[in-house]
Amino acid sequence: MPQLARRIGRAKPSAIMQVAEKAKRLKAEGRDIISFSIGVPNFLPGEHVYAAAREALSKDSGQYGSNRGPDALLDAFVEHMAKIGLTGYGRVNCATGIGAKHVIYNLAEALLDEGDTIAFPTPYWTSYLDIAEIVGAKIDLLPCPPEQDYKLKPAQLDAALAKKPKVFLFNNPSNPTGMVYTKEEIDALADVVAKYPDTWIITDDIYNRMVFDGIGYHNFVHSRPELKDRVIFLDSLSKTYGMPGWRVGFMAGPEVVAQALVTMNSNHITNVPEVVCAAAIAAFNGPQDVPTQKCAEFQAKRDQVMDVMNSIPGVVCPRPQGAFYVFPDISVAFGKTHKPSGIKIGNDVDVCNALLETKGVACVPGSAFGEPRALRISYTCPTPQLAPGLQRFQEFFAELQ
Repeated sequence: MPQLARRIGRAKPSAIMQVAEKAKRLKAEGRDIISFSIGVPNFLPGEHVYAAAREALSKDSGQYGSNRGPDALLDAFVEHMAKIGLTGYGRVNCATGIGAKHVIYNLAEALLDEGDTIAFPTPYWTSYLDIAEIVGAKIDLLPCPPEQDYKLKPAQLDAALAKKPKVFLFNNPSNPTGMVYTKEEIDALADVVAKYPDTWIITDDIYNRMVFDGIGYHNFVHSRPELKDRVIFLDSLSKTYGMPGWRVGFMAGPEVVAQALVTMNSNHITNVPEVVCAAAIAAFNGPQDVPTQKCAEFQAKRDQVMDVMNSIPGVVCPRPQGAFYVFPDISVAFGKTHKPSGIKIGNDVDVCNALLETKGVACVPGSAFGEPRALRISYTCPTPQLAPGLQRFQEFFAELQ
């Protein structure tokens, strides 16, 4: 029998989706499951988005679309960027994809030859590591433990960029930690980035509209406009507009990078579907009341989750200021036994398995994100489920001996 390509041996299924599927299966079997696992915003976009999609269907051309994306969508994205202070971009600086994950994969193919190095902080979104391994890149992980609030320090970045990686990948606000960098922190990191002109910088900032406490969203280009010729900004409709299943991702950056992604699109997806583009344009250009309201709701949910995390002896949880995740260090549980069930806890995976089996609460182990002392809680579940889920979480830790 012929063999599969070697790269398939480097590809791994999403750990997040595995947990979500297990929780879904248990729920189908009749178990009372509350899922804190998958990062789905769990709200729907405004009616104007659906109206635009219906109108597009009624006028369907049946033709191929643009490999880059339709002009109206690119213009809407450029205007969206201008609202967060990223100005001076045009259509030629942009490209679309089937979600931000697809855009990241395209960038990995476009920027990294096999053996090139990509550097990024730990904890990281799971797909960063998986995609880098698939394309055969070397990976330099920059540990950012809870003791430093899961944030990268300038000295760490300086040491990493001194090794001349081809790409530095940065995520702000962060998945899985929910941490957001202040203006002063971004300024300090941007000063380091400016010293190393041979490294591409990818800023995966798809949660840029989900920032709490008035801290604001900040980008390296805000701090150092001269970095614009090698900073690649990523965004998505999924989180801000409650449209993860619509699969629309974007990049903006140097024209040569955008053109490379357009060429990649021409060789696999051809184009984002016309009806999806119409919905995306409506999301950007229409009323913004839904994302504004949901951001306020997520901030309130963050406060509710943090009250519980802070009440559990030994659990350490830096306070997130964006996205919809908390990432507590639960290593206090290691070496203990869950008394009612007799389950022994050795690591983060054991904690998550025991939580699911004994309390019906699904979380993702921190090792999936490169931090095995932690687990990720996504607090996007329906509001009536949040308090009961947190109570179960609290009860579980109280039952450890």
